[in-house]
Amino acid sequence: MFRFFKRKPAPTEVAAGAPAATVPGPESAAQSTAQFAAESATQAATQVATQAATQAATQAATQAATQAATQAAIEASAPGLAGPAAGLAQAPASGQRAPAAGPAPAPAQPAEGADMEVRVEQPPAGWFGRLRQGLRKTGAGISGLFGGARIDEALFEELETALILADAGVAATTHLLEELRRRVRATRAETPQQVRELLREVLAELLAPLQKPLDIGHARPTVIMMVGVNGAGKTTSIGKLTRHLQAAGCKVLLAAGDTFRAAAREQLAAWGQRNEVQVIAQQGGDPAAVAFDSVQAGRARDMDVVIVDTAGRLPTQAHLMEELRKVKRVIGKAMDGAPHEAILVIDATNGQNALAQLRAFDDALGLSGIILTKLDGSAKGGVIAAIARERPVPIYFIGVGESLEDLQTFDARAFAQALVD
Repeated sequence: MFRFFKRKPAPTEVAAGAPAATVPGPESAAQSTAQFAAESATQAATQVATQAATQAATQAATQAATQAATQAAIEASAPGLAGPAAGLAQAPASGQRAPAAGPAPAPAQPAEGADMEVRVEQPPAGWFGRLRQGLRKTGAGISGLFGGARIDEALFEELETALILADAGVAATTHLLEELRRRVRATRAETPQQVRELLREVLAELLAPLQKPLDIGHARPTVIMMVGVNGAGKTTSIGKLTRHLQAAGCKVLLAAGDTFRAAAREQLAAWGQRNEVQVIAQQGGDPAAVAFDSVQAGRARDMDVVIVDTAGRLPTQAHLMEELRKVKRVIGKAMDGAPHEAILVIDATNGQNALAQLRAFDDALGLSGIILTKLDGSAKGGVIAAIARERPVPIYFIGVGESLEDLQTFDARAFAQALVD
């Protein structure tokens, strides 16, 4: 998920020395009289409406009580006869007060003394179904192992093979199986179906540290630097992320820092036009200069977020990674503390190679988060377990399709349930 911290408007204060009250003139007195008459009429209308609503509610309660009493009498005379109200909650008898509902849970509040209002984005309805559909290949390979009738060593060996083939890696697979064996003994599980439920719990706990929100608004503007290899989906992810931020009320500015790839500026400009946001670009300019100008423009235009696109880098090319370090240093000169987020976009179909990319970019830039894309293709999903075990950088978003709604926040428990369905 991501959270948008927006400053609350300052309360209006009365200037020092201002009079507490003024004596109204003739026109002010006439306005006050008219306002009093209007308020009186409103109160009278409200009182009439309240009385009418009370009478209607009383009549409905009386009818319900009469029907309940009649039904009870019928059932008492014929015990084997079940009326249409069988199994439903009984209406309160006449003169009795219905039990009061429990207090509603209090909404989450920011820290005491904070001057921020927090908006938290939640996944839309139907998202879990799309996630499960995207992981159906891996999920079918793992869930198919629990159709037997016994828990034996062969089950654990087959599960180990399935996790390795799902790109979970040796370290994560070893951890999952050791913890799973321990819980099977502790709970005295007797069926493979119980083992599957335990595997979901173990996997969800392994992935839980990766579930952290992307916080926006602590700095204004919040500068986000997007990095990744060629073809990972950086520009598309920027467009989708921009739509999410706009839905939360953020003002977004995009920086076309990919000055190497052909048509990169045009692609980002198309997303800017689609989302109706401004794009800073230069013809053949230096990427660091574009990033610097964009951060300065974001501060001058009072933007909430500035997203800087960068050219795709091969982590094995040291001079290309040094260019990214330069861009990050220049952004820091444009604004103290920036970039506030360095997000790596990873193509999930790369399997274990994605873990190598994560190590290289994290060592070079100090990543704050990940966007994992293309989980709807040939990706196997287990690479998330490898990330959690070997380099636990938070996963802000995962993508399981091409539409804007298919990029959603990462939920560890929902992912574990979809993977071991």
